[in-house]
Amino acid sequence: RGRYAAAGTGDCSRADALSDTASPRATRAWALAQAGRDPYVILITIYIFMPWFVRAVVGDPVQGQALVAQGGKWGGWAVMLSMPLLGATIDRLGPRKPLLAPVVLAMVVITTSLWWVMPAGHAGLGVMWVIGAGAVMTWLFSAHEMLHNALLVPAAGHAGVAQASGLALAGGNAMSVGLLLFVLLAFALPGSVDWPFVPVTPLLGLDPALGEPARITGPIVGALMLVGSIPLFRSVPDMPRTRARLGAALAGGANDLWRLVRDVRGNANPLFYLLARMIFTDGLTAILLFGGIYAAGTMGWGTLPMLGYGIVLSCAAVVGGLLAPRLDGWLGPRLALMLELLLLIVLQSLVLGMGRDRILFQPAATTPMWDGPMFTTLPELVFLGLGCGLAITVTAAYASSRTLLTRLVPSDRLGAFFGLYALSGTATMWLGPLLVEQATRIGGSQAAGFIPVIGLLAAGLALLLLVRGGGKL
Repeated sequence: RGRYAAAGTGDCSRADALSDTASPRATRAWALAQAGRDPYVILITIYIFMPWFVRAVVGDPVQGQALVAQGGKWGGWAVMLSMPLLGATIDRLGPRKPLLAPVVLAMVVITTSLWWVMPAGHAGLGVMWVIGAGAVMTWLFSAHEMLHNALLVPAAGHAGVAQASGLALAGGNAMSVGLLLFVLLAFALPGSVDWPFVPVTPLLGLDPALGEPARITGPIVGALMLVGSIPLFRSVPDMPRTRARLGAALAGGANDLWRLVRDVRGNANPLFYLLARMIFTDGLTAILLFGGIYAAGTMGWGTLPMLGYGIVLSCAAVVGGLLAPRLDGWLGPRLALMLELLLLIVLQSLVLGMGRDRILFQPAATTPMWDGPMFTTLPELVFLGLGCGLAITVTAAYASSRTLLTRLVPSDRLGAFFGLYALSGTATMWLGPLLVEQATRIGGSQAAGFIPVIGLLAAGLALLLLVRGGGKL
């Protein structure tokens, strides 16, 4: 996006210079900003806060999944209506950091506010605050992703895109593992196990009955977002400032969106890819948004087992982030992405056949296989294994999809196509939550809500068959 903007505003040489130079320090700073952002998804959305919210505040897993999906749908609509124009306007203005800074601060404030969400029957922030906050965070997260991705080439250079992309995804999951372990040892396990390295009572005097071990993840994640962003603002070069004023930038941005579509109209190959990405990304996002809620409701897990589940899956996701660049090199990013999506379809289908007393749609014994605080039955262990497979493949698919675009278009047109890449990731991000919400309500079960998700992954994979290129270098 940055190179296209610069070309449209007379700063092409400066933008090209930024894209052709990179430093390890800037690359690490760019990756660290995503590593500080992504624990929001892991701790708040997937494994800890939202599953607790559905269980303790809403009180009904099916209704809770539908409500969370509703908030994601609202946020997705806001993204669809505003993000493409916002991105094009920022391209016209030049620098990304002046908008990125307030976006980060707003995310920190909203995430920290989750500490004041109270269980049903207690005074405090309630259901509608969380649903509204989730919708706003959907927009803010998308804005952060758009601005952060626009700084990828200035930070890493064209040659370092794949490595930086995988490093950022692996770093986000590694950071999440550290936080999950801290919350587990400091707040969740105390009082539950008699282990010598675990405190007798939760640190800071947190009360599990009030959900405080789950609610504390809000301030923790907010602080990490803030601290993780500082190196990016200090070390990553920004795009040059233009002379455009806000009104002219808005008008020019709208014109640039039209030019982006017009200029690539005759190039069916990358357009097929962007269409495929738009569809399968909705499926990936739905798995991230609702995977933890599904696990908590289907398996009946509370905060302690969800912490353990999150730790194990986040470790697996680190493997996915590190594996993706290798698969891209061995197979080429197109075949690697197709393989990852195929595995996701299979694994997600198998997950729908799991429950506390069943394995792959068949009844199973619930007798504990060992004496421990969590994952003691065979259905739980199988569910955990399937979850690890999903974590690896989802992370790898995100990384490979970002790399693939750089292999499908000429380097001198990469900026224009990254504009459409951002648009393809935002235009229908409401679709996954909408389908999950409606399927959950119609089917009356959490499993029914995930059937359309499998359809989105399959449709995206089918369109990838029409894409040419993206092979090994």
